[in-house]
Amino acid sequence: MGRIEDKFTELKQQGKKALITFVTAGDPDLATTMKIVGEMESKGADIIELGIPYSDPIAEGPVIQAANARALKHAIKIKDIMESVREMRKSVKVPLLYLLYCNCILQYGIDRFFADCAAVGLDGVIIPDLPFEERDELGITADMYGIVIITLVAPTSADRVEKLARNAKGFLYCVSSLGVTGVRSAFNTDFEEFFSLINKAASIPKALGFGISTAEHVRQLKGYCDGLIVGSAMVKRIETAQSPEEAVEAVGRYTAELREAMDG
Repeated sequence: MGRIEDKFTELKQQGKKALITFVTAGDPDLATTMKIVGEMESKGADIIELGIPYSDPIAEGPVIQAANARALKHAIKIKDIMESVREMRKSVKVPLLYLLYCNCILQYGIDRFFADCAAVGLDGVIIPDLPFEERDELGITADMYGIVIITLVAPTSADRVEKLARNAKGFLYCVSSLGVTGVRSAFNTDFEEFFSLINKAASIPKALGFGISTAEHVRQLKGYCDGLIVGSAMVKRIETAQSPEEAVEAVGRYTAELREAMDG
């Protein structure tokens, strides 16, 4: 098994749920990203997503779009992020994922991309714009290098859940509601119905994301799944910080708050 599967097994044995956090690589700069990842891990994050900055992130709301724009001002490249992951792996033990778009992989080169992911110690990728029907080309290469492609399933996918879940690896990324990422005050999805359908189709761990931003959300939703994903609300704390040092501290405090809610 890989680090992702091992982490979910470990948490299940401990009676815990996975806290999955997100940061846009290079926001505000790569050196700070590396510190933020270390701080997230030390304060209780179980899996960490690194967003690859992209000029047209179609699944992202305004908070993460702005983070992408801030990172791209530094002319950041995927190879720079790869080297940062290589450096992080000297101390960071939790699974690391990239969140990125198909075009980023195609421009980098499919074989080169997954080979480099494996070489630096990355565990998986989330590709929001990868159609299920077009997974094979990327999937074969990812499998060859031991990189997990995480499957996403949304409330609109009712007739496709079984097909989507059947070949899922690592964990199933369950999208809480329609639309793009972003902080939400409430959720309109019937989670009982949504997860009943998913649980019939898959025994793989399930993690819920999109819009989770408060400790109350965590307490409300953690019972439905094996993990919760927090992205935009984490990035917002980086955006509003007055300095890189303050960003690291703010992320650490917020991660600890979420961890307490997860375990409480």
